[in-house]
Amino acid sequence: MTTFIRSARSSDAEAVERIENDADLLLVDRLRADVWAPAPHGGARLAEPGFLLVAEADGEVAGFAHVLEVDGVCHLEQLSVHPLLSRRGLGRALVESAKDGARERGYARISLRTYADVPWNAPFYATVGFLEEEPATSFHRSLLEVEAQHGLDRYGRRVQMSAPLGDPRP
Repeated sequence: MTTFIRSARSSDAEAVERIENDADLLLVDRLRADVWAPAPHGGARLAEPGFLLVAEADGEVAGFAHVLEVDGVCHLEQLSVHPLLSRRGLGRALVESAKDGARERGYARISLRTYADVPWNAPFYATVGFLEEEPATSFHRSLLEVEAQHGLDRYGRRVQMSAPLGDPRP
């Protein structure tokens, strides 16, 4: 399988949405969720402040990382890999590329919010340098409200994590 990471294009929007919905089915099954919102359209992700990376495998979009840039915060909003291509390093490659992109934009850290006890959530992010922390900014506190509105906390403990990025590249 030949893979590479690149910036998303508008032509990737449908694939991004489809991959997130397919990947969410694994999470819904794991959490036994009775209600789960569908993924936003990929075009909506492309329109938000920040950047969207896709992993291509053999010429097809196989996963993506969506990074928001809001109020001086760099936040990994979503990471999804098509379930048939999971456990092949695509998620790890996307996270590392997202960290590189954040560093290149001058950020010293990148944050995310996730489930603490889902193996491909917090335990995975810990393997790529993320540590748990308390929400300290107004942006991060606003995410708690969004999660509560969507009822995400009823399916398990949610945590905020961040990874230091070191000095930004010149």
